[in-house]
Amino acid sequence: MLDPIVAFFTRVFEWIGRGIGIVVAWILWPFLAASRWYARRGWLLKGPIGIGLLILVGLYGYFFWQTQRWTGFDPDYVAAYGFDTRNLSAGKEAPDGRVGAEKTCGRSALTDLTADLIDFNVNENAWISSMLLYKLGLFGIDWDHTPFMDNKASFQRGIHQAVRRVSIELVDTLGRVRGTSQIDQNLQDARGAVTFDEETWYFGINPFGPKTPSPSFYRSAIKDLQVFNDRLEACNAIFDTRADNLITFLDRIASDIGSTSDLLRARSEEYNLGWFDPRADDRFWFAYGQLYAYYGVLNATRADFDDVIVSRSLAPLWSRTEQQFRAALNIQPLVISNGNEAGWIMPTHLATMGFYVLRVRSNLVELRSVLDR
Repeated sequence: MLDPIVAFFTRVFEWIGRGIGIVVAWILWPFLAASRWYARRGWLLKGPIGIGLLILVGLYGYFFWQTQRWTGFDPDYVAAYGFDTRNLSAGKEAPDGRVGAEKTCGRSALTDLTADLIDFNVNENAWISSMLLYKLGLFGIDWDHTPFMDNKASFQRGIHQAVRRVSIELVDTLGRVRGTSQIDQNLQDARGAVTFDEETWYFGINPFGPKTPSPSFYRSAIKDLQVFNDRLEACNAIFDTRADNLITFLDRIASDIGSTSDLLRARSEEYNLGWFDPRADDRFWFAYGQLYAYYGVLNATRADFDDVIVSRSLAPLWSRTEQQFRAALNIQPLVISNGNEAGWIMPTHLATMGFYVLRVRSNLVELRSVLDR
């Protein structure tokens, strides 16, 4: 009785083995044909081609290393700043009892943190989105449309989305007195730099000619932010820590996070491919990068607006919101799955991340409501 069953499964596995062999042979055939062609050429042709191949292998090796190596990644990075030890709001003059002492004001923790997030993206790590091999894709397919090599790029773009939002708010509301005062030039320059296209390499097709790559613009924003903060510390710049500015800032962050929540919702509802969804990973890591950055932003904002938060008795609610941002950063699956929410085989990491995104957004809305009373 067992013999027919064994024979059947033996035949099935033979077919599977043959199928795998055919697929592997089909994939390897162009490379084998190219190697045979290369072996028949003379050294005048072999030399340049060999050097070109070595350069290409080196570039892909560097590309693989940079996409897989996340230097400085630490969900608890905020602890190193010691924001809880600061007792001077941004821009507020420091009390000094010495006669003739030079006047100093509080630095902006938010500005320092934003500069450090940019530094993390483009100096501690290579900026992936504008790398030539990332732009070329996998045999012409955009890396974002594959399950490979795009996690770090998406994470970086998520951080950069938060950096852009903070830079815009520094120019429009925080770095000036109401809407009628002059815009700070350093903050304006920083905003212009961080809003530059994320994917520009040294050369482009339209228009023709050499270009300045994206990371160079972002590095210039670091310098502008640092100069502004140095001027602020010397009491030569403005950081307006009014409650209505804080309300506006929280509104903008909540709106930004809300857009990401909708992005996660759409992908989770419209595609249930489990581990085989090629876009689930970049959606997940974009949201993760955004929360990673906003976790630090929220802590820095608390230090800058210390007087407002204390006077409005917001400390307990603010601490709970920070804790929920930090809890979201505990989700670090090795492979991102976009399974059905009612499924039991493949998990649904997008829905899980969407839950955390909505939770932190609701807390931001609650903070804003308390401030507005």
